[in-house]
Amino acid sequence: MKKFSIFLLIIISGQLLSAQNAAKAQALLDEVYTKVTTYENMVVDFKYELKSTEADINSETRGKVTLSGDKYLGELFGTQQMFDGHKVYTIIPENEEVTVEDKSEEEDAFTPSKMFTFYKKGHTYAWDILQNVQGRKIQYVKLVPIDSDTEIKHILMGIDVGTKHIYKIIETGKNGATTTVTVNSFKTDQPLSKTLFTFDETKYETEGYYIIRN
Repeated sequence: MKKFSIFLLIIISGQLLSAQNAAKAQALLDEVYTKVTTYENMVVDFKYELKSTEADINSETRGKVTLSGDKYLGELFGTQQMFDGHKVYTIIPENEEVTVEDKSEEEDAFTPSKMFTFYKKGHTYAWDILQNVQGRKIQYVKLVPIDSDTEIKHILMGIDVGTKHIYKIIETGKNGATTTVTVNSFKTDQPLSKTLFTFDETKYETEGYYIIRN
């Protein structure tokens, strides 16, 4: 009976510790969200890595995204994507093509403007490892999707403890593939052009681009 009581105590203690760690993890993510909402805009330069043994892929490239409220302008793989608050514009210079679409209403559609809010729904949280990166303390939080049908196994978010800025996001798929975004530069409240998030259709038509409206 005594052994059973000790065993039960260990289980209860483990559950309490897990709950406390989950609360601590969510609190840190909430701090990050609260911090970024104080900025008028953010300009993020990042490194993007994709590794998949199954598909024999090991690629790395650089990207950039500028965010202001829900609006954004992102550049990756030679393609630009812009959201002006109403429409999403995908500009592919290689094909001389622009696709214009309405904003996706799907909850699982990930966009740059959701970078700091996607964690709020559909995940469980866990406190993970603490790393020292060139003198910076990076605390990782593990997010596991509640939806068992998703292709994502888990997401690790590395947060700079000092600045409360995201340093790294590592997404691991159920197929073993990993997508890693590492922030190289994070600038806030930059002087932006008033037309940065304005699509100049005439300009692209003059340059011979084909405009596709979905």
